[in-house]
Amino acid sequence: MKNSIFFSATLVFCFLSVSAFAQKNNWTTLFDGKTLNGWKQLGGQAKYAIENGAVTGTTVAATPNSFLVTEKEYGDFVLELEVRMPDTVTNSGIQFRSHFDPNLNDGKGRVYGYQFELDPSVRAWTGGIYDEGRRGWLYPLDLNSTARKAYKRNAFNKIRVECIGNTIKTWVNDIPASFLVDDADARGFIALQVHSIGNAADAGKKIIWKNIRIQTGNLSPSPFPAHVFVVNNEHNTLTDFEKNNGWNLLFDGVSSNGWRSARSLGFPQKGWKVSDGMLTVLSSGGNEAARGGDIVTEKKFSAFDFSFEFKFSQGGNGGVKYFVTLSDGNTGSALGLEYQVLDDKNHPDAKNGIAGNRTLASLYDLITAKKSGRFVKPAGEWNQGRIIVYPNNHVEHYLNGVKVLEYERGSQHFRDLVANSKFKDKPGFGLGKDGWLLLQDHGDEISFRSLKIKELK
Repeated sequence: MKNSIFFSATLVFCFLSVSAFAQKNNWTTLFDGKTLNGWKQLGGQAKYAIENGAVTGTTVAATPNSFLVTEKEYGDFVLELEVRMPDTVTNSGIQFRSHFDPNLNDGKGRVYGYQFELDPSVRAWTGGIYDEGRRGWLYPLDLNSTARKAYKRNAFNKIRVECIGNTIKTWVNDIPASFLVDDADARGFIALQVHSIGNAADAGKKIIWKNIRIQTGNLSPSPFPAHVFVVNNEHNTLTDFEKNNGWNLLFDGVSSNGWRSARSLGFPQKGWKVSDGMLTVLSSGGNEAARGGDIVTEKKFSAFDFSFEFKFSQGGNGGVKYFVTLSDGNTGSALGLEYQVLDDKNHPDAKNGIAGNRTLASLYDLITAKKSGRFVKPAGEWNQGRIIVYPNNHVEHYLNGVKVLEYERGSQHFRDLVANSKFKDKPGFGLGKDGWLLLQDHGDEISFRSLKIKELK
């Protein structure tokens, strides 16, 4: 009997061990090293060939983006491969959960969908997530500066993409890079991109891929460091990862809980509304604080990471303020450091101030946001803002995932800027130990959603 029990236990142990081994090693090779079986080319006419057991893509002049596409589609998976880009001029990417519409691009067709960015330039956004042919950047790697150092030029880099449900994570050489929650596509093909080139002199540049493999079964989410920012496109929600790492919602999507008037302890009875998952200040024809007035958080904050989405009407003017004191006696909007919310193209204030320091995402009247037009969404579309105030008083502003300015609160440079601004006669402006967060009523319709904050220690 003892021998039978021992034998049975041994069988169970062996079965569990083999099962665990199978889960960890359940990989399927997507490229056999000899042929392009299982792949097809779409889009442009870049050259794909097999050299030394690897797929080599070569740039060609006067052709759009080219893609070597898997014939199969994949939903949940972990994808791993190695890639080398010998120069710093070529830009490339790896498509996943992607699609092809033959009717786009004047009937020539277009690939669209998620892309793992391959960027050997000084920008160093390899590992970021781009939405090819559709929405543009979803996770610029400014959001995770640590990962920008992971890519190695002119060497094979290990790439990993994990898609489980609506959660997408990426790694570069085992360094966590992007964390995106998005439900635009649940499945699609995988593709190797050779980017189009604008300069004929860049023809003949190569991208090399090898050891391409995928796992589609027995998947479980891989851990990520607590500091990595999550772009969560499930509006007004927090992932378990965010909750476990100190994030809290400042707007639940259905009520004004957590907010009050800057003038009283209650929420304004007019001028603001909560509907369709948005917190909206209504238009009063551009008359500042004429109806509901500003609203502020019920608690104060000192060091924090504050993320929010906003949508302005055409010609709209508003702001998100921090370190608001409510003791300045101002008859209009309460004073505080302001992340400017403005339709730069259609509001005259964009041309006021000094060198653009009243434009969108700027530190209002103090520091100009350095931004590219491609990272600005126009009136009627959602933009994502972010303000980080570190415990050492280093401050950063972001717009749609890109850092647009930084400064040291309380430094001599900061004090000099204040002395040359409209706040020069406000003693201690922006220097409080803590303060309220404020959404401004500047008289134009501005909507907010997905307001979330993490207090920093």
